Amino acid sequence: MNANARLTTLTRIGFAARGLLYIVIAMLVLRTGRAEDQSGALEYLREGGGQFLLGVMAAGLAAYGIWRLTDAAFDLERHGSDRRGVFERLGAGASGVVHLFFSWQSVRLMRGVALSGDGTQEGTQTALQMPGGWALVIVGGIILLAVAAVQLMKAVKGSFLRYIDPSIARRPWVQWCGRAGYAARGLVFLISGYFLVRAGMEGQADEAGGMARVLAWLSSPFDVIISAGLLAFGLFTLVEARYRRLHDVPVDQAIRRATSWS
Repeated sequence: MNANARLTTLTRIGFAARGLLYIVIAMLVLRTGRAEDQSGALEYLREGGGQFLLGVMAAGLAAYGIWRLTDAAFDLERHGSDRRGVFERLGAGASGVVHLFFSWQSVRLMRGVALSGDGTQEGTQTALQMPGGWALVIVGGIILLAVAAVQLMKAVKGSFLRYIDPSIARRPWVQWCGRAGYAARGLVFLISGYFLVRAGMEGQADEAGGMARVLAWLSSPFDVIISAGLLAFGLFTLVEARYRRLHDVPVDQAIRRATSWS
């Protein structure tokens, strides 16, 4: 198995790891009322699955992050060069960075390091301490609102299905899992973006918050509805792990090119 095939296999494991995190987040709310984000889900998995599961998660999430960054750089998914394509590639790059961060957190948990609190609040606090940081926070919130709009448009149009094997994408349960999942993610990003804009305007980092704060902030039955949507997204991502059409990352060519420059 060459480097391209190995990375593709690990990327599929990364899709499965991503789906598992969303399923854990949703089930914690639905079964116990406990609101967590991806970092909290990783800590929960450490308690239940131990080092081996975290190691698989770390490897998969790292491969997924690399694949997304490569897509942003080389347009693996054929997004195109128009404004929409550029925006999708920027989103792929951001997703890549985020999932590499989750991989790093998995490694830290394997080493026995406790994860800190809400990363969104910590990042907001750091930004607010900078000159003009309030403006940076507001811009970050506006970006999140734009991401939310993209997620909601995907839910309406079903454009995410074009990446799935057509025989699977035509199945109604797959379509509705994807639509419900993207809608739920869109609403989470929408609320989180609002929190971030408000934090910037008021200069208060504790006004910001990510997925865990959004789920805790929602009252019943909206927390259950959104969590059910996140569960559906997790299931759809497991489908992607098996049936998404992945373009190879040109690892071997990149290694040969780097070697020839040395």
